[in-house]
Amino acid sequence: MDDIPDFLANEPIPDMALARGHAQHFSAVDQRVRRGRAATSNPDGRFEKQARETFHDGWDIDEDLPPIKTDVQVERAKSIISRNDSPDIPFERSINPYRGCEHGCIYCFARPSHGFMGLSSGLDFETKLFAKPDAPRQLTRELSKPGYHAKTLAIGTNTDPYQPIEKKWRIMRQILEVLSAANHPVAITTKSALILRDLDLLSAMAEKRLVKVAISVTTLDRKLSRSMEPRAATPPRRLEVIRQLKEASIPVGISVAPVIPVLTDHEIERILDSGKAAGATEASYILLRLPLEVAPLFKDWLLENHPERYRHVMSLIRSMRGGKDYDAEFGKRMKGSGPYAWQIARRFDMAAKRLGLAKRGIALRDDLFVSPGFGGTQLNLF
Repeated sequence: MDDIPDFLANEPIPDMALARGHAQHFSAVDQRVRRGRAATSNPDGRFEKQARETFHDGWDIDEDLPPIKTDVQVERAKSIISRNDSPDIPFERSINPYRGCEHGCIYCFARPSHGFMGLSSGLDFETKLFAKPDAPRQLTRELSKPGYHAKTLAIGTNTDPYQPIEKKWRIMRQILEVLSAANHPVAITTKSALILRDLDLLSAMAEKRLVKVAISVTTLDRKLSRSMEPRAATPPRRLEVIRQLKEASIPVGISVAPVIPVLTDHEIERILDSGKAAGATEASYILLRLPLEVAPLFKDWLLENHPERYRHVMSLIRSMRGGKDYDAEFGKRMKGSGPYAWQIARRFDMAAKRLGLAKRGIALRDDLFVSPGFGGTQLNLF
């Protein structure tokens, strides 16, 4: 450990990192292979019985390695509406058209979900994706069940429904068509400009107060954004999406998520100012979350891209997480605790108040719902 730089001397290095001039993941994937990806490695899933480790075999042969391509498989889900009763989440129902996300945000708290598929939360999460083409049909069936009562469906709270593969699969578009026909309320979160493709459906739903959108803006720094969320829309493009949604009379807010100490927390006011200028009417924020495998993945990315800030970033994160990388306690996991977390909350609240940005925004209507089974379609005989 003598080769670790001085600035890391008092900071515990992740078990999976080596020190040779700088810290590096022992199973780091060649940079040429992972061009356009955020994760630096592809560790085995936490449920796997065996673990693999890459190593140098001593041959210095310069191989022409092709970049990892995105692979999409079909997932036949038994149901499409997920339900939760978490006290710190403002929705009870959600839909995920896709599993995994090509945007590849290194900080994504959904990465560990790939472990349930026997895959890695690293590069697998960004490249081995699952599409649910049956989602619109499943949604129609679930909305048609006797006794179903409409409540706002949240889409984009786990993986982005408008990630690049949606351009081909169009599952989100079909889901919106089902919801629009049933007059069902929906709240969408995305960091993609592809949502503008569906302005026709969104505008029609907005007229009935059935939809609102939140555009996630992590940073206004294009270089930083490219590094940690490589396949998402650029920050200026996301602001332009807010402007176009506003012009189409679609309620739109800005989500400063996640707030990352040292790297992005100094931008809170600028992001809110820019969002307001573009047309946002409400705002929210979430503190960086590092559950399970996300913590070592984020640390490796930080060590590779911002090694001089590693100790400072991790020190502040732990100061807001009770001395740990993450605290999953309800009420704390989204906002953190301690003086620095309080300061972030106060800065956000003061800026939002100054700009007239609401925390919750408009309430969507759920009294217009018409079950697909009674909306002009033929009823079942039995």
